[in-house]
Amino acid sequence: MELNKRTVRTIALLAAGCILLYWALQNHKTLMDLINWVTGLLRPFLIGGAIAFILNVPMRAFEKLLPAKMKPGRRRALAMLLVLVAVVAVVALVLGLVIPQLGTTVTQIGNQLPLFWASAQQWVSDLMDTYPDLAASLNETIGDMTAINWQDAVKKATEWITTGGVAILGGTINAASDVMSGVFDFFVSFCFAVYILTQKERLGTQARMLLYAFAPRPRADRVVEVAGLAHRTFSKFISGQCTEAVILGSLFAVAMTLCRMPYVLLISVLIAFTALIPIFGAFIGCGVGAFLILVDDPIQALWFVVLFLCLQQIEGNLIYPHVVGSSVGLPSIWVLAAVTVGGSLMGIAGMLVMIPLVSVCYSLLRATTHARLRSRGIDYRTLFPGSGRPGPAPAAQQEEKK
Repeated sequence: MELNKRTVRTIALLAAGCILLYWALQNHKTLMDLINWVTGLLRPFLIGGAIAFILNVPMRAFEKLLPAKMKPGRRRALAMLLVLVAVVAVVALVLGLVIPQLGTTVTQIGNQLPLFWASAQQWVSDLMDTYPDLAASLNETIGDMTAINWQDAVKKATEWITTGGVAILGGTINAASDVMSGVFDFFVSFCFAVYILTQKERLGTQARMLLYAFAPRPRADRVVEVAGLAHRTFSKFISGQCTEAVILGSLFAVAMTLCRMPYVLLISVLIAFTALIPIFGAFIGCGVGAFLILVDDPIQALWFVVLFLCLQQIEGNLIYPHVVGSSVGLPSIWVLAAVTVGGSLMGIAGMLVMIPLVSVCYSLLRATTHARLRSRGIDYRTLFPGSGRPGPAPAAQQEEKK
């Protein structure tokens, strides 16, 4: 039996895939090095694409607000400028509020350390008077310490400091090199993001032309459909995440004002900013806020933690699943699962990416499932009595009735 060209091509691709899989398993270290090299090479462009995608959401809103009589290029440039100014203003506001207050808090702690040290010494003295056996045991330990050959100890310490100094110097040079490399990567990423934002329509047209030129028409249509769904989902997620952060920050501002707690504006802005990290981000703001209040009043810091836990329950069970979950079309339980898995795999970046990614997969799976049920003549409502009016009977049951 003669094989057609399509079958031969499928067999050839399968064989090539098996060979590549065998090579990858035998040379996994080389493969990981290659992946890391390619990732490092493309990192500025990937970061630039992410920056462009995030900034595109508010930029479109600014473009709609600007007068329609403006030239498209001028309206695009002005919208981009307004977005950059807004981002810089928000970051400067947060840093301007947090950094000076943290410096003041650290200074207060430094001033209180002598009093704490005196109190600790008095406490140890009282403890020794109360428990003489403990004092005797400590005296024996101190006596053993006096028998140590301190000349050898000092010599070893000097050698360790010398070796460690060289290591610290080398680490400092590596850290400085990493900082310069990071600054250069950010500059390249930012320039690439600006180019994408200014030429996004042209780039989108070129990408579709390449897709339809080298892929079959049905497959290209499917790719464009999935890409559109992913774009809408990620855009709605970013908008919903920002809305949720503003709501949570406002709740803390109102609650802390009613409870007459200090640093209301600072802590509210900080929690709103860290709440951009899904579900768990607000805990960072809680830690900093509790630390700030602890310096003034430890009891009030405890009440702040209690207040945070109460508001966090409201935010986690009511606000976040409905604001962010509904914006991406994902049920609440899958929002929590996506955040947990994404955080375990890739940290904060995984939390930000996993929710819209799971939402896209959820929408595609739901559409595919409904299509397959319809192709088999099955109405899903018949599988759950009482969920709605019964649909047409499956094809097998119709044949039996005939």
